Amino acid sequence: MNKITLQNKTVFITGSAGFIGSNLVLELLRSQSPIHIVGLDNMNDYYDVSIKEWRLKEIEKELENHKDSTYTFYKDDLANKEIIDEIFNTYKPQIVVNLGAQAGVRYSITNPDAYIQSNMIGFYNILEACRQDENIEHLVYASSSSVYGSNKKVPYSTEDKVDNPVSLYAATKKSNELMAHAYSKLYNIPSTGLRFFTVYGPAGRPDMAYFGFTNKLLKGETIQIFNYGNCKRDFTYIDDIVEGVKRVMQGTPEKKNGEDGLPIPPYAIYNIGNHDPVNLLDFVDILQQELIRAEVLPKDYDFEAHKKLVPMQPGDVPITYADTTPLQRDYGFKPDTPLRQGLRQFAQWYKEFYNV
Repeated sequence: MNKITLQNKTVFITGSAGFIGSNLVLELLRSQSPIHIVGLDNMNDYYDVSIKEWRLKEIEKELENHKDSTYTFYKDDLANKEIIDEIFNTYKPQIVVNLGAQAGVRYSITNPDAYIQSNMIGFYNILEACRQDENIEHLVYASSSSVYGSNKKVPYSTEDKVDNPVSLYAATKKSNELMAHAYSKLYNIPSTGLRFFTVYGPAGRPDMAYFGFTNKLLKGETIQIFNYGNCKRDFTYIDDIVEGVKRVMQGTPEKKNGEDGLPIPPYAIYNIGNHDPVNLLDFVDILQQELIRAEVLPKDYDFEAHKKLVPMQPGDVPITYADTTPLQRDYGFKPDTPLRQGLRQFAQWYKEFYNV
């Protein structure tokens, strides 16, 4: 692996108003200044745009502390090839982190177009721009634990075959890995894909279970717990995800030739997960305790009256469980934030953001 520095570099981050993207921008400003970041996000209304706007304001505040760094934001779409080419031509980024994508498993069943535009055409635009840019030192991109589909073997290893996606979203993420491999092979572009496992935390995505549950409980509605509570998720706290991404950005797969004299693709895939799946019922239990502690919900809230066990949803999988050994081996990092600690941070943020 080749070590590269991030300081004084230009980094292009797509999805920079998103949950992971905005937190990555903040972390890079804090730990890698001086740094020049170009962000792109289409600010779509798949979920409450005011959360995205709040994240962008946090970045503006952080910039005040780092006068030697810059952050340039484009409100535009990954599928807009002209804008992507313009950004590459103007800023000549050395590192690209593609986090922009249409997220969500269930939404891909009702609105497949958004996934093809963002996740397929958008990623193709990024690969093409990287191909034409001699400056590119590393392309890092988001994949997802959903590529494992209904694999029975756990924990999920990046060595496992992942040819049975159970949602269009998962299929687009798997195709990103295949496209990146082809471009790495053909054009010697160092690329690393990261399979994220159920990311949660403050200012996260409202379509995620912990956020949706909180909204419903607050309104006195009933929460549905799928697969009768027998789902397990490898919940990964946002700070752990960001630390993992930052480390991976700084270590690129090595460029070397094979016996045939042609490049061996400088290509890698890692899981970033907590390596500790939690049963959904236990998860809901900890969430409710933390919501009471943060005074989002009253002490005497009757949870039993507000939860309902229901069958599995189409596109969902019973368990996600990351084997993170390769990440530990190559980058000396393993996510380890305890679930309670992460949910406590979320509950605190929720109280303040929604002024509960």
